[in-house]
Amino acid sequence: MCVGLPAKVVRMKNGTAIVDATGAKREISTELLTDLHPGDYVMVHAGLAIAKITSDDSEETKEIMEELSDGN
Repeated sequence: MCVGLPAKVVRMKNGTAIVDATGAKREISTELLTDLHPGDYVMVHAGLAIAKITSDDSEETKEIMEELSDGN
């Protein structure tokens, strides 16, 4: 099973972005998406932004992942 993680775009530069994924900052590729800006939320899989999402989507995903890790 593949899992994408939500992240907030912090900074953009030449086809890459620095994102904040629950406190961990990472550099990812943004080559699949256009019109991304700092403050946007993306779904990240294997170091690649695969979809632009809303902050509500991000929070819902975090809640689901927490429930799964708690075994509920």
